[in-house]
Amino acid sequence: MSKFRARQKLGKYRILGRIATGPLAEVYRAFDTIHRERVALKIPNAGVYAGDEDFLHEVQVARKLQHANILSVINASYIDEHFVIAMELGVESLADRIERRISTARAMDLAGQALAALAHAHGQRVIHCDIKPENFILFPGDRLKLADFGFAKISLRTLKASGSGTIDYIAPEQAMGRPKFQSDVFSLGLVLYRLFSGKLPEWPFEWPLPGHDRLKTRVRPEFTEFLRKAIQLDPKHRYRDAVQMQAAFEALAGHARRQKRARARNGTGKGSSWRQLQWREFQRKYRKVLHTTHQCRRCEGPVAESMQACPWCGFDNPARGSESLFASTCPRCERGVKNDWDYCAWCYGPGFIEETSRRYPDKRYAAKCASRKCRGPLIPFMRYCPWCRTKVKNPWKLVGSRHRCKACHWGIAREFWNYCAWCREPVRHE
Repeated sequence: MSKFRARQKLGKYRILGRIATGPLAEVYRAFDTIHRERVALKIPNAGVYAGDEDFLHEVQVARKLQHANILSVINASYIDEHFVIAMELGVESLADRIERRISTARAMDLAGQALAALAHAHGQRVIHCDIKPENFILFPGDRLKLADFGFAKISLRTLKASGSGTIDYIAPEQAMGRPKFQSDVFSLGLVLYRLFSGKLPEWPFEWPLPGHDRLKTRVRPEFTEFLRKAIQLDPKHRYRDAVQMQAAFEALAGHARRQKRARARNGTGKGSSWRQLQWREFQRKYRKVLHTTHQCRRCEGPVAESMQACPWCGFDNPARGSESLFASTCPRCERGVKNDWDYCAWCYGPGFIEETSRRYPDKRYAAKCASRKCRGPLIPFMRYCPWCRTKVKNPWKLVGSRHRCKACHWGIAREFWNYCAWCREPVRHE
């Protein structure tokens, strides 16, 4: 069970919600009330870890590795007898991103960033020992950063003591307690293989691996051989470290970049695709009205956090995990909420801990609650009144469109959408 609740204070930080739970620590999304920025807080589990020195080591290593693709530690201190590590807050992990469709060009870009991060660490003689998709964090603009330096020793002691074999992304020699630079190469090779093939190979890693057919359709044979060398069972047959692996990748990527430039000259690049043009036109017309500042977690189309479904592919809560336009976040649906609201206006979530009696103005308020006892201000496309929890009965109109959903009667952009963003009803293009 989580040790901290949403809206709970921890020193200068206000907890917004939990991101992840592990045997060693919990990670929370929080708001720094002094610097006025969102951060991720890593807090060790009491009585589970071997000592604060393990987490101190993580902070010291992260401070040493200053690189654009390595997650920065903002601060570390003891707060109310808890050792708290404050870090940059990303949008999602690579593990989450891999579960959705991803273009080959974008996968290549992410692979290059992952290699750059690990190559920098190896250049500083640091072996990560825990390379996996969960430890790569994505930021806006598809910036990828490597995280979680410092747990290696704890993880290795656990593996040695348990006598376990190969676990997920761990190289065979590392599972026996003998990590090398080639161990990180092996783990990253598996991460990249999954990124391009959609499959995670398992022991005994005999070629061709699961997902090989899909891999062949996405990348050139030379890139397949690049991955095959990275995940050889014998460390001597792999790249000696990520520096050498990155150099091999850059040599292969050079040809891909030349092909991309040729496609752009021929007018067949990504920027001229029909879907991109459709999204661009939609944003021009409705971005300010709907606040579609996020991307769908599945199809990457423009969406708003108020939407119940993606209007392009129908995916549920498409903006979940994105940085909110509001000061806080509902712990249930992770949509944005204001600090003076008593309830979540989007999911009928439970009441919040009252922080203040002050009411904050907002230019987005455009209507009032229908309850005569309340009459609180409402923002367009709220489903419930954030003051009294009354369900909003009057259908919301979409400024700039005269069309309404046949099922819920809320306003829709029929000329663009495939689904109603408010109830997921398929849109009929008549």
